[in-house]
Amino acid sequence: MTSRPVIGITTYVESASQGAWIDVPSALIPHSYVRKVEEAGGIALLIPPRLDGEEELVQSLLARFDGIVIAGGVDVAPELYAADRHPSVQASRPDRDAMEITMARVAADLDLPVLGICRGMQVMAVAAGGELEQHVPERVGHDDHAPAPATFGRHPVEIVPGTVTSSILGAEVDVPSYHHQSVLTHPGYVASAWAPDGTLEAMEDPSAGFRLAVQWHPEESSDPRLFVALVTAARSYAAGRAPTAR
Repeated sequence: MTSRPVIGITTYVESASQGAWIDVPSALIPHSYVRKVEEAGGIALLIPPRLDGEEELVQSLLARFDGIVIAGGVDVAPELYAADRHPSVQASRPDRDAMEITMARVAADLDLPVLGICRGMQVMAVAAGGELEQHVPERVGHDDHAPAPATFGRHPVEIVPGTVTSSILGAEVDVPSYHHQSVLTHPGYVASAWAPDGTLEAMEDPSAGFRLAVQWHPEESSDPRLFVALVTAARSYAAGRAPTAR
């Protein structure tokens, strides 16, 4: 079990159709997340959202994992960081917001390895008491971060020297991007990568074993290094925990 750590991936509940079964509520996430975890040497398990994702339940859940991915998705409800809702903000998903914010907080208490992706980075910031920029195009004057519906943009990211992110990815990477929001403030995290237009692209917790988040979508890239780093950290976490922890 320690050689192939178990990585939980947060999901949506969405309507899905298969054969004669039309619009059935289903727990799902793009398979690219699962594939990247498996290719990195982990065992991927999906974590459906639930409105009653309170701390005790989440503690019991996360005790069964060696690491988690807080996945991308719709905008975090701005009410959760005491902001008025911008007209561009998507309809909220209270089940994901409730579950994932609690997961981010509990994972930090456990020092469980975490990789946040896009919305996942925003969830981690909000869970820590941070705020989000609700519509990036108003500041930067372009749509390069999400050029069209269901179309990933690509742009370079400059990585801050001396960070964990730089030890994984080097000084600069070209990334697939699909977001219109970004992190403004991030208590407890340090900024570790930036887009040329000043958008925060990565943050990390320097006090953690591995707690890192990126605004782009590495699951849609051919670069496996972030997932390899997560699985490596999860393997060490699994090896270090007591046999009764599960």
